[in-house]
Amino acid sequence: MLAVLTLALAAAPALAGDASLSGIVNVNTATVDQLVLLPGIGEARADALIRALKQRGGFKTVDELLEVKGIGAAGLAKLRPYVAVKGKTTAQLAKRD
Repeated sequence: MLAVLTLALAAAPALAGDASLSGIVNVNTATVDQLVLLPGIGEARADALIRALKQRGGFKTVDELLEVKGIGAAGLAKLRPYVAVKGKTTAQLAKRD
């Protein structure tokens, strides 16, 4: 039981706590550190995104993220406001008051 709880906490969104995300992450140019800012993305999923990016030569649409292991429709819905396939990554965590 403790192992399950530990895994659940490790997989929790990076936004847990007293910070909120503003801006976007370009999934085609983002680093692991930038990807883990996204809700529901931990290091393992960020690594999977980068592997998929390299295999594909880039994502043409945000919907293509559904093809990455571990990202389903619900996860993509949470990511959609914060991800892009073009432009500059501007995402940052902002402290809540």
